[in-house]
Amino acid sequence: MESYILWNQYWVWFTFALVLGVLEVLMPGYILLGFALGAAAIGVVFASGVWPAEAMMQSLPVTLAVFGAASLLVWLGLRQFFGRRNGQVKVWDKDINEN
Repeated sequence: MESYILWNQYWVWFTFALVLGVLEVLMPGYILLGFALGAAAIGVVFASGVWPAEAMMQSLPVTLAVFGAASLLVWLGLRQFFGRRNGQVKVWDKDINEN
């Protein structure tokens, strides 16, 4: 009898994406949104059974590596789309004690 593995079920990844999405609403900053969309992408891969799903079903480290890469790509895309907020990085050209 084949054992039931939870991490390669699509609904687990969609639930994880939903939880991360709710946490992003509670703690905004576009950090958890990248992880949420990455988890949703993994859920789509498992649900559709496209190319990396077979390799990911065999190994948890491969699944986590693909999840990390997908989350990083989504986060970089969000960063490019939303851009850097004004005033996020402050560069001081002059010291307060200088005349």
